[in-house]
Amino acid sequence: MDKQTLGEFRELLNLQLEELLQEAGKTVSEMNEENVNFADPTDRASLESDRNFELRIRDRERKLISKIRQALERIDDGSYGHCESCDVEISPERLRARPVTTLCIECKTEQERLERIG
Repeated sequence: MDKQTLGEFRELLNLQLEELLQEAGKTVSEMNEENVNFADPTDRASLESDRNFELRIRDRERKLISKIRQALERIDDGSYGHCESCDVEISPERLRARPVTTLCIECKTEQERLERIG
């Protein structure tokens, strides 16, 4: 993969990372502001349900942040864009769709097939 394309992926990954970190910061500040007591238990339950949902989303985003950082490290060490299973170059189209991917489409398809079997 040429330097210009790698630079484009680095920029894309850094942009995604920045957006995720900003969202995480907003969530923390919003949760700190929501320390209110509700007289109605239903309102309290609703707030707790919303918080749990928000925390599940943030946990998924935390995992994505880790994957983005790993992808940036692969760009730095020169292994970005190569399948970790078969070492074939991953197509730029696949990387644009999922820039943190570590598997080519064939290996990912096989991995999913094996997971369904068992």
